[in-house]
Amino acid sequence: MRPVSRGATPGAFTRYREAADPLMERLGCYCSYCERYIETHLAVEHIQPKDTNPLLALAWDNFLLACVNCNSCKGDSPIDINQYLWPDTDNTLRAFSYRQALVDVNSQISAANQPLALALLKLVGLDKDPGNPAIDRRPTDADRRWRTRQDIWDLATLSKRDLEEADTPQMRAQIVRTARARGGFAIWFAVFCDDQDMLNRLAGEFPGTAAECFDIDGIAIPRPGGRE
Repeated sequence: MRPVSRGATPGAFTRYREAADPLMERLGCYCSYCERYIETHLAVEHIQPKDTNPLLALAWDNFLLACVNCNSCKGDSPIDINQYLWPDTDNTLRAFSYRQALVDVNSQISAANQPLALALLKLVGLDKDPGNPAIDRRPTDADRRWRTRQDIWDLATLSKRDLEEADTPQMRAQIVRTARARGGFAIWFAVFCDDQDMLNRLAGEFPGTAAECFDIDGIAIPRPGGRE
């Protein structure tokens, strides 16, 4: 899950939907959780639900972007933000591992942060896939996030093979353009994990990616001031 930085507030809002354009300009048209590129119907997501936290209904620091699937999974239940990792305050790229259509908690992070990562995974339903042994954690027909992850994984793997056959600056630039157009930042990062140049290109080219979450080699590092 890509760590993001929305920057300082662009001003006061009279309705929370007014935040959609500046959020998309700064973060790109990606769901902050599943990372899919969503050109339309990308919602302004309240980290702490507005129904239970009305004072935060118009707060810039309480906004992210979410697709209908992640938003509906998260719902309006009260949230203790300290019980989760978040893409705007932690380096959530370190928190999860991606393998084709599957998303899991990264076993290499600290024992203290593993339950926080798992809580976020379940909160937005990224653990839902057709093969999940728990029936209630299988996706509905309308939830195609798992399929999109598999499609992006296949595309990223094919792109890596193309690069091995023709490693040119133009090919590298084209792969990054493809990644931006399809979304799934963490999947591309996983597939190109052994290519320092590609990691730096991906981290630098996806708008709103938190630069402080990466070292000079493109490796994800703990976020300053975050828990991960």
